[in-house]
Amino acid sequence: MKNAIFAAALIAATPAALLTASPAAAQSPQLEQACIAVAKNFLLMPTIKTGIVQSFPELDPPGARLTYSTREDAKPTDFNNEIDCEFDKATKPMTLRRFCISETCYGPGEQEQENRRRFEEVKALMDRQK
Repeated sequence: MKNAIFAAALIAATPAALLTASPAAAQSPQLEQACIAVAKNFLLMPTIKTGIVQSFPELDPPGARLTYSTREDAKPTDFNNEIDCEFDKATKPMTLRRFCISETCYGPGEQEQENRRRFEEVKALMDRQK
């Protein structure tokens, strides 16, 4: 009972601005576009439809994560594929360090030779776009 009263008092004393959701201020369109390009290159698709897109320029390494669909007529329930990208820095020219699609990761240190090769292919394509 004491905890409920304390929680109610705390909520009443908290400014309403702190209780409402606000957009993430640290979003980076450059990181987001780079991760979309990684997805297009990996999937061999000229366009993909994106759902939720998040970027993290303040993390080390900086990166982005997004949901996507390859369907032309994608509905909100179709965005169940996810890609996560990591780069050397948050501003151009940035170099791809690693990416994961679903539960499979691709990077220079991956144990599976095929996953390392696919990383090198996508990284080469991304480097050409600089």
